[in-house]
Amino acid sequence: MSLPTRFTGVTVHTKANVYFDGRVVSHTVLLPDGAKKTLGLIYPGSYHFGTGAPERMEIVAGACRVTLDGQTAVRDYGVDTAFDVPGKSGFTIEVKSGICEYICSFLPA
Repeated sequence: MSLPTRFTGVTVHTKANVYFDGRVVSHTVLLPDGAKKTLGLIYPGSYHFGTGAPERMEIVAGACRVTLDGQTAVRDYGVDTAFDVPGKSGFTIEVKSGICEYICSFLPA
């Protein structure tokens, strides 16, 4: 998998999305075609997120462990890997050490 290293011609929301007392922080990016993404950082800890629309989480740096809602399997993800989360669902993401950086893409329903 080859993840993008930059996005050109985008609109970036300067106000950060801050979760879990600043342990997870992202910025919203709007692409010229109307697609929405967030670029973020996750500090060590375990966090649960719900989804409205389906999402794809691509790991840019660091590593994490993920459990999708309704499943018992825990999967490890590192640089240049990704996982999809169904809409109206959720996932638990755990970072053991360091910082996990990600691109979250909001997918068509």
